[in-house]
Amino acid sequence: MPIDAAKALAAEPRTGEITWDSKDVQLYHLGIGAGLPATDPGELRYTLESRLHVLPSFATVAGAGAPGVISGLSLPGIEVDLARVLHGGQTLVLHRPIPAKGGAKTTSRIGGLYDKGKAAILVLRTEVADSDGPLWTSDSQIFLRGEGGFGGDRGPSTRLEPLTAEPDHVLERRIREDQALLYRLSGDWNPLHADPDFARLAGFEQPILHGLCTYGMTLKAVVDTLLDGDVTRVRSYSTRFAGVVFPGETLRIRLWRQEGSVRAAVSTVERDDAPVLADTIVEHS
Repeated sequence: MPIDAAKALAAEPRTGEITWDSKDVQLYHLGIGAGLPATDPGELRYTLESRLHVLPSFATVAGAGAPGVISGLSLPGIEVDLARVLHGGQTLVLHRPIPAKGGAKTTSRIGGLYDKGKAAILVLRTEVADSDGPLWTSDSQIFLRGEGGFGGDRGPSTRLEPLTAEPDHVLERRIREDQALLYRLSGDWNPLHADPDFARLAGFEQPILHGLCTYGMTLKAVVDTLLDGDVTRVRSYSTRFAGVVFPGETLRIRLWRQEGSVRAAVSTVERDDAPVLADTIVEHS
């Protein structure tokens, strides 16, 4: 059995050290589409080192993206085929603003392993802290196709109540043809996002965009549209990856303003609003 649930859940946490600087932050921001128009003061907050603000979703790639989805597959009790792996969801809790330059200690463990029948869900929890205390906590939900049926708990539901009201804002964001190639320079080297042969092996007609790239693009849209461009107001951000995006497509981002939060739903324009991100919520001050 590729998954040994008891061994995986009993594994000791892994610790590590990560560092990042303003260049890493700028590269990440460019990878999620920042900098258009290049001289816009709102965009310069993401691209110019003298004005740099760190979008909280940078946490998913800080330290070159490790520990991340791929590293979670090397934990004890987990042995799966990378071509059968998808990122199922992501939750990020911010304890304080992320500095543009820093170093921190990471502690990672399996936070849950759930049996969905034909698939398994692995939750990789990572806690990050520097000398001043906790910075952020992230949960990566990793979808393992064909790895269910080991007799485990199905796990909690993460579905939100559907919204019936019209969105407060509807935005469109074009994805460049080279977006995945640029984004992967921040540390996610999964060939699914660059190699056509590997993508076909995984069942896709061409390489797909990183789910976390769409995740970052959506948070930027929320911050710029409803939070006055203030990245420090974000308290938490979670989503479920509901479908794939191909480079060159256009995201349609629907936003609903709520008390202390923003709900979002993301789809692709070119494929009749095929869902991309669902159950998405940004909690803020």
